[in-house]
Amino acid sequence: MDQQELLKILEAVRSGEVSPAKAIERLKHLPFEDLGFAKVDHHRALRQGFSEVILGKGKTPQQVAEIVRAMLGKKDSQHNILVTRADARIFAAVKRVARTAKLHSLSGVITIERSRRISGKGVILVVSAGTSDIPVAEEALLTAQMMGNRVEHLYDVGVAGIHRLLEHQEILARARVIVCVAGMEGALPSVVGGLVPVPVIAVPTSTGYGASFGGVAALLGMLNSCASNVTVVNIDNGFGAACVASCINRL
Repeated sequence: MDQQELLKILEAVRSGEVSPAKAIERLKHLPFEDLGFAKVDHHRALRQGFSEVILGKGKTPQQVAEIVRAMLGKKDSQHNILVTRADARIFAAVKRVARTAKLHSLSGVITIERSRRISGKGVILVVSAGTSDIPVAEEALLTAQMMGNRVEHLYDVGVAGIHRLLEHQEILARARVIVCVAGMEGALPSVVGGLVPVPVIAVPTSTGYGASFGGVAALLGMLNSCASNVTVVNIDNGFGAACVASCINRL
């Protein structure tokens, strides 16, 4: 439930269309619903602008499906539902409770789209250094889309062939926020940051050979960026980068 949905209920009570008792019934699971193994935060969209996102990793398919069922059960809420780090087994369980669910196998994201309302003011651009970074970039792109943003992407434009990036300066210039995903030495966010006047959220990936230490080399390189508009999230955290980008895009 978000602010607009809550306002509709309050206005319905004021007009007499909905009784106070019925309104209480609709709101009784705020701020959360206890499923025993999980406490579903129905209040999060009201506080933060987007509903709780389900991390599939570490949960059983049945647990994820029950959380999705609880979120779908709130008929007054039409927010999008997002599951990250999911697999085919989790998707099969979710599909049984949500026929409109879609699995994006490259990123491991499950989406249940119930609203296409745009709340972001500009475009979030997702940029990846290499093709191997696309799964993390896709997690960021889908998250940003489901959170109500206009999103564009620019893939495989890393520093090994910098002319590929420079060919698209017009796309870079119209972005309000940029999510930049790179592995190996993690150099691309510094380059992008030096070309634009907007926030660049750098995402290090675990792509690379042994000395990349599973993304630690890219993480440290990005933390040491000399581009002052670059900030960094954790390794492979496309979801977290998109959340921050969405917050910025709503300001």
